[in-house]
Amino acid sequence: MRHYTYALLGAVAGLALSASAFAQKLPDQLTWTAYDVGSGGYNQAVAVGNALKNKMNVTLRVLPGKNDVSRTVPLREGKVPFSANGVGGTYMAQEGVYEFGAKEWGPQKVRTLLLNNSDALLTIVAAKDTGVKTMADLKGKRVAWVIGAPSLNQNITALLAYANLTWNDVQKVEFGGFGQAMQGIINGQVDAAFSSTISGPVYQLASSPRGVAYPTVPHGDKAGWARLKAKAPFFVPFMGAEGAEMSADKKVEAATYPYPVLMTYDTVDAGQVYAMTKAMVELFDEYKAAAPGNGGWDIKRQVFDWVVPVHEGAVKYFKEIKVWKPEYDKSNAALIERQKVLAEAWAAHGKGSHADDAAAMKAWQKTRAAALEKAKMDVFLTEW
Repeated sequence: MRHYTYALLGAVAGLALSASAFAQKLPDQLTWTAYDVGSGGYNQAVAVGNALKNKMNVTLRVLPGKNDVSRTVPLREGKVPFSANGVGGTYMAQEGVYEFGAKEWGPQKVRTLLLNNSDALLTIVAAKDTGVKTMADLKGKRVAWVIGAPSLNQNITALLAYANLTWNDVQKVEFGGFGQAMQGIINGQVDAAFSSTISGPVYQLASSPRGVAYPTVPHGDKAGWARLKAKAPFFVPFMGAEGAEMSADKKVEAATYPYPVLMTYDTVDAGQVYAMTKAMVELFDEYKAAAPGNGGWDIKRQVFDWVVPVHEGAVKYFKEIKVWKPEYDKSNAALIERQKVLAEAWAAHGKGSHADDAAAMKAWQKTRAAALEKAKMDVFLTEW
C-alpha cells in the first residue's frame, strides 16, 4: 500500500514560485490545530510556520489540542482550515468510531494534503525500568488510556493484539491528554503510553531516572501482524531510526503509520488547499531540518493511496508536478465512495430512536457494519 514517489528530483525546484505568488493564494494569517505543546506534531507545525513567515510573510498560528476531538472541532466548525492531526482526527473521524461515533459527530468527510512519513515511530513507549522489551512484556503493566483520543487508545489496542493481549491483560490508567499521560510515566503513575518517538516528553523520559524503552514488533510474525492490522489497518512494518536513544545505527523493529497528517475537510476551498500543499512542498528545504521528523514531509516520501482520500486541491498540485499516477484516481474515488456509504448509514441511523447514548452507540455499530458489508467494504471495527 505504501507507494513512495522518488522520481521527482528536479521537478519541484523547476516549478518553484516567488513568495509573492504564494501570498496571493494563502491568507496573511493562517491557523492549524496540532497536538499538545511539545509534541512532535506541534514542534513541526511551528517549524513550518517559521518558514512561511520568513519566505512568504504568512503568519501561522498553531492551536494546540490535547486530543483528537479537540483538534478536529475547530475544523468541523469552519474556524480553522487545516490540522497537523493524527490517525484519530483523520481515519477514526472518517469511520465514525469511538468518540466520533457519538451523536454530535458521526463519520466526517475529511481529506489529506500531505502525510509525514519520517524515520520516527508512532508506537508504545515504556519506562525502561519496567524491563519491557517486547509487546508481550506489557502484560500486567500500567498502560495509559487517554480520554477523548481514540487513535491513541485504538493503536495500543492493536499493538497489544499483536502480542495476543487485550486491555484486560494490562492495568488501564486514564489521563485527560497526551501530555499528562507521558508525564505520568516520568512521575511513576503509569508504565507505558502511546507517542511519537520524537516528541518532547519522550526525550524527557529518556533523560529521567526511569529511562525509555520501545517494545518491539518483529516483522516476521505473520499471525501477530494479522491481529494488529485487523484492529488498525493503517499500520505498516518499519525500522525506526529517529527519536530518543534511536539512530541509524540503533534502529527499532516496530510498527508505525504517518504522523502528523496534514488534513482538512472536503468543504475547504480547493484553491486554499492547493496553495497550502504547494507551500509545504516547495518550502520543504526551509523547514526540513528545523524540527525532529520534518524530513517525513518530503514529497518523495508521500503515500497517495493511504486510508483517507486526498483533497482535490492537493491532487491538482500533485498532478502538476507529475507525482500523481492514474491508479491513484481509482483508489481516491473508492475512499470517497466509502465516506458516502458511511454518511448514508449515519443518516439512516439518525432516524431511529434510542433509549440513551449507550444504546445509540450500539445501534450505530451495527448499522455501520451492515452498511459497509453490503457495499463489500472492510468493516475494520465492529464494536468499541
